[in-house]
Amino acid sequence: MEIENIKPRFAICINNTDYPDDLQVRTVYQILPDESAGKSDYIRVIDETGEDYLYPATYFVLVEVTSDAAKTLMLAAARL
Repeated sequence: MEIENIKPRFAICINNTDYPDDLQVRTVYQILPDESAGKSDYIRVIDETGEDYLYPATYFVLVEVTSDAAKTLMLAAARL
């Protein structure tokens, strides 16, 4: 079985009304694939706790980043 090379995806938080301790507005978060969550209008986000949780998709705007930017974001997250 071959493992897929999945490109990291990112989103900017635009609303943290129900999750002020876990999300910060204007912060970039890594998004993990979760087809089931998407069907319910949620996305799986690695939040401020360093864990992944489901949040309403409307709380985020997906952003495209270059591969260099993705590497930098991933390294920064690994340091936390």
